[in-house]
Amino acid sequence: MRNILLILLFLSLQSKAAEPVYLFSYFIDNGQDGLHLAYSKDGLKWETLNDGKSYLTPTAGVDKLMRDPFILQGKDGLFHMVWTCSWKEQQIGYASSKDLINWSEQKSIPVMAHEPTAKNCWAPEMVYDPENKNYIIFWATTIPGRHSDVAGSETEKGLNHRMYCTTTSNFQEFSPTKMFFNPDFSVIDATILPKNNKFYLFLKNENPNPPEKNIRMTVSEHASGPYPTNVSAPITGKYWAEGPTALEVGEYVYIYFDKYRDHKYGAIRSKNLKDWEDVSDQVTFPKEARHGTAFKVSDKIFKNLIQPK
Repeated sequence: MRNILLILLFLSLQSKAAEPVYLFSYFIDNGQDGLHLAYSKDGLKWETLNDGKSYLTPTAGVDKLMRDPFILQGKDGLFHMVWTCSWKEQQIGYASSKDLINWSEQKSIPVMAHEPTAKNCWAPEMVYDPENKNYIIFWATTIPGRHSDVAGSETEKGLNHRMYCTTTSNFQEFSPTKMFFNPDFSVIDATILPKNNKFYLFLKNENPNPPEKNIRMTVSEHASGPYPTNVSAPITGKYWAEGPTALEVGEYVYIYFDKYRDHKYGAIRSKNLKDWEDVSDQVTFPKEARHGTAFKVSDKIFKNLIQPK
């Protein structure tokens, strides 16, 4: 009987140890404070880590911002992070870490330096390309006069974004920048979910007049594309949404997004990536969280984050 109880206890502990932990990287205010992290066990309730204090102060770029921090654990086990380091520079920020606490020296990657009129490099993200065994880094840039016009507005100030990309296998050398996604609308804040041997691209239609400001989706069989520019209808509701991030939790795929006009986070979820349920009233995020990304980590990484410092 005692042996049976020990076995049951062992299985119970193993089960608890195997429970997934999800992290959410985000910024607050204008991004000068640096990297913030929150965690969740169920994908709905997100709580701050480190008492809400920053894990990493930005040093890259002239403006030294750390907006839109995106983190991907690479095949090398390292966590690779890219972010928006300026409103107007032609570069993005990069750093890596083994534990999300101790980070490498930050550096700027001059991804649009070859385009002297490029106005910005916003919200970079990454996806691993299993076919080419490298990482694709992609972001939004406006190059005046380069793309089909969209009806503007005073607040947009001539911004008309398309998605550009570079590739790397070691985060030391980068391929020449090229176009990644060129629809007939202004597009920002793209994120990619690899699932079932396909790559689902979620993005924000940024057209200002009439305003779209919603999240849409397209899919490719290859990480590198091409991604059809005939995208889905809006999958978010009648509110303005940006900064989508995708996370698999159990049988659901969640898409979290910044409801930036309402100063809070929202979410939709789906079991089949076709029928979406709005669960914004079920999710809670740190009050100040802005444009974050969600990802899964091991129990070991999580326990190290919550140890008293």
